[in-house]
Amino acid sequence: MMPEEILQPDTKYLMDLLKKIISFKTVAPPGNCYQEIVDWLEPIFKDMGFKTEKLIMPEEVFAAKCSDPRLVGDRFNLRADLFVGAEKTLVIYAHLDVVPAEGNWDTDPFQVVQKNGRVYGRGVSDCKGSIAALIAALKVLLENGKPKYNLSVLLTTDEEVGGYSGLCYITDRGLVKGDLMLCMDGFSDDVVIGSNGIITWDVVVHGRSSHSGSSFLGVNAVERSIPVMETLMDLKKVIQARRSNLPASSAFEAVGLKNLMPMLNITMINGGIKENIVPDRCVLRGDRRVIPEESMEEAMSEIERTLKPLDIEFDLKFYPGYPPMSVNPDHVWVTEVREAVKKGMGNMPRLSGAQGSLDQAYATEKTRIPTCVYGVGRQLESNAHGLNENVRIADLEGFARFLIELIRAE
Repeated sequence: MMPEEILQPDTKYLMDLLKKIISFKTVAPPGNCYQEIVDWLEPIFKDMGFKTEKLIMPEEVFAAKCSDPRLVGDRFNLRADLFVGAEKTLVIYAHLDVVPAEGNWDTDPFQVVQKNGRVYGRGVSDCKGSIAALIAALKVLLENGKPKYNLSVLLTTDEEVGGYSGLCYITDRGLVKGDLMLCMDGFSDDVVIGSNGIITWDVVVHGRSSHSGSSFLGVNAVERSIPVMETLMDLKKVIQARRSNLPASSAFEAVGLKNLMPMLNITMINGGIKENIVPDRCVLRGDRRVIPEESMEEAMSEIERTLKPLDIEFDLKFYPGYPPMSVNPDHVWVTEVREAVKKGMGNMPRLSGAQGSLDQAYATEKTRIPTCVYGVGRQLESNAHGLNENVRIADLEGFARFLIELIRAE
């Protein structure tokens, strides 16, 4: 086989894999079918010569780190290692969980449907399509040669619920070991070398209940929350005027965003129990997206300082999630990934940052392993997290070719 010859994945095998992987309803929350999908995947990797290990988050760790009451059941993760005697080890990561498939889909979200050159199903883009492509790529690669890297594949859980995911747990156990890392929880528009961090927050505004006919005897917590919201909206303008040095994705640049930007959002409000009762409590919730140039600590402190002067009784709490991430764009690994994309997908991708937040950032911060993020799907087409999530079949095939070109020895 000549070095310039591009190996092709078996499309039928790839699609059969995708159909099966999508059929596991690994919806988080609550975190269903984690054991079932890991039990199905493990023998596939064993048959390809990988040494496998099921990594189950202990109950005490889950209880201490995962405060979300919607999450139930065991958290199964899979690690699959292949040692080929190479000098360097490549860690490849993707998550097995998906967001709920609510709303009126045109098709069954857990049954892959092909039409007009695309496949539809929950997770085909984020990010089960990349897992199917990885297995298809490894199969043809190992049948025709060997990798130039030792491989450590991590397929984990709970990425979609933020906080402490399977990858974070595996990282803290010291099991993310390698010299280079590829996160497949991305999109195929660009190679991502940075991302925003995330902090979830809530403000509980306190009042005093009374009969609404004599509301002057009470303190209306819902009405009291208005100046809190107004203050946060003023801060939002200040925060969102800032920009990172990292370029935004090409898809977002097309709609006017040239550089990664921080965000402050109010996304939930809850107050009152009946129309004729003055509410004694109103809860505001939201998040703060933190660019790599900012610190998580300062982002929280800024909100606290801004709200403190208000003459209102309230409690403010923060729930820091994944940190921001930034990788040196001149690192040789970044160049290598871009060149492999060019060979497999047919275009030289630009480098960008992700407006969203990634558990990959936690692993990168803790291990300092140079990381690139590249996945299946296009931001303005695939509708990840939305109705009728889809990817181009040609992109799935191209992603498998990219992986082959990235991994194979010449």
